[in-house]
Amino acid sequence: MQKLQGIAVSPGVAIGEAFVLDNEGFRIPHRFVARDAVDSELDRLARAFDETRAQTERHRDTVARELGAQYSAIFEAHLQMLSDPQLRAELDASIRERHYSPEYAVSRVLRRYAKVFQSLDNSFLAERSNDIVDIERRLLRELLGKPREEITNLTSPVLILAYNLTPSETAALDRKFVLGFATEIGGAAGHTAIVAEGMEIPAVVGIGPFLNEVSGGDLVIVDGNSGTIILQPDEETIARYRFEAEQDRTRHAKLEALRDLPSQTLDGTKIELMGNIEFPNEAPHCLERAVDGIGLYRTEFLYLGSEGVPDEDAHYQAYAEVVQAMQGRPVVIRTLDLGADKLVGRDPTPEDSSPLGLRSIRLSLRNVPLFKTQLRAILRAAALGDVRIMFPLISAVHEFRQAKMIVADVIDDLLESGLPFSRNVKLGMMVEVPSAVIMLDQFVDEVDFLSLGTNDLIQYTLAVDRGNKDVADLYSSSDPALLRLIDMTVKAAERKQTPVSLCGQMSGSTTYTMLLLGLGLRSLSVPPSAVYEIKRVVRSVTIEQCRAVAARALSMENARNIRNFLKEELKKVLPEMDDQR
Repeated sequence: MQKLQGIAVSPGVAIGEAFVLDNEGFRIPHRFVARDAVDSELDRLARAFDETRAQTERHRDTVARELGAQYSAIFEAHLQMLSDPQLRAELDASIRERHYSPEYAVSRVLRRYAKVFQSLDNSFLAERSNDIVDIERRLLRELLGKPREEITNLTSPVLILAYNLTPSETAALDRKFVLGFATEIGGAAGHTAIVAEGMEIPAVVGIGPFLNEVSGGDLVIVDGNSGTIILQPDEETIARYRFEAEQDRTRHAKLEALRDLPSQTLDGTKIELMGNIEFPNEAPHCLERAVDGIGLYRTEFLYLGSEGVPDEDAHYQAYAEVVQAMQGRPVVIRTLDLGADKLVGRDPTPEDSSPLGLRSIRLSLRNVPLFKTQLRAILRAAALGDVRIMFPLISAVHEFRQAKMIVADVIDDLLESGLPFSRNVKLGMMVEVPSAVIMLDQFVDEVDFLSLGTNDLIQYTLAVDRGNKDVADLYSSSDPALLRLIDMTVKAAERKQTPVSLCGQMSGSTTYTMLLLGLGLRSLSVPPSAVYEIKRVVRSVTIEQCRAVAARALSMENARNIRNFLKEELKKVLPEMDDQR
């Protein structure tokens, strides 16, 4: 049994067989082959070696002819490895004696060789590990004959273990067959994590290299509560996790009793609970939980994984579906919140992916035709219900004013087109940049509403790239600087009676509910999976209690102490609640 630690991004526990995808998207199949298939499998391995050697010889000859013999030496080294009788003997023995599949044998044996080279003090020899990995990849291409297997065509329940999953791939997962997933890379605030939570699939990301430790068909546990995965668990561990999973199901069943109860505190203060969604098909999940509306509809899915720039009709259909599904409840649509590196048809530069670069509202204001396409679709969808537009990453008043002017231009265009639309759409902004908080006394005269985006506000306040695992430990929702910025935002909004909500990840964590209510927030936008838990806390506290918690937290200077304090206060109210979000 092996227990590995990653980052918990979607709660829940899943137990099942592994479906393994390596970092090139190859599915490494089950490790064993039938006894009567051994000879044919050995033949497959031999053919793969022959073809890989032939390719390597062609590469060697081409490079030698065009660049000189000295540059083709690397391919000579590869040919030596491919002709090494010891390597072939070990692979053949793995198939003949252990009944390993050729794919599993190649992956297991060559990765072990690579690890030996990586551990050597000699830097030249350590670099040879890359050659071994290259050979492994090419042999697998020959053995498997195709890239990533379609994970949308599963026919039995599995846990997906992968180097990475894109947001689009995650969204396409069939929840009938995908029990959970774990990836080697990724962070808590990435789009894949957000999609997993929205789809309520237990998920752990950022584990680091582990795929060479597992093969298809192995039993695995993904614990999305603690951020751990367990490979080949023993019977005692399996029994314990099955018991915990049953407890989770019982707890969720009890929480469903809260569905039709009002979201208000013990002293009668109404707290608006909205839903965060990433895809149109999440809207019904919000409605099932009787949310007050959609507080954050992310629209990036229209661009991520798309082969072209989405046209107005694609935008309109996606928005109209959600507006109609919400049956008159408000829907806050956030305009494009991506970096320039994600735009189709643009040659990305290293600067494009920077969190300080051309992204979000900055990108929209630089690409006005693209921006107008989205705004036209939103305004048209607004004819079907209560739609509001929210601009992300606003850092200066002139940006908001410029966006408003473009909306006015779009309204004029729509008037001329004769298409049905609404011109009475409220315009708001995300508060996720410290400069916006500092200048809120000016913003509140311009905006119809505010929404605190704590994911980015933490990043920009603490100078921590939320996608960088090397500084992930510095990224904290409990940081006292963040708490003060939230407090400043709520107070500035109260002075002008400007509606303010919070839609960052901390809104979906019961650890922070009392704090946020105590700071004055009366509207929270949360993942659908968190609605009942947050409502439970809301219905268990008074505003006076929450204000005392907030005052104490604001006086503290250490993020860890603040989080521990908030957890203790939550347990005083709900002793049985152990928040893992």
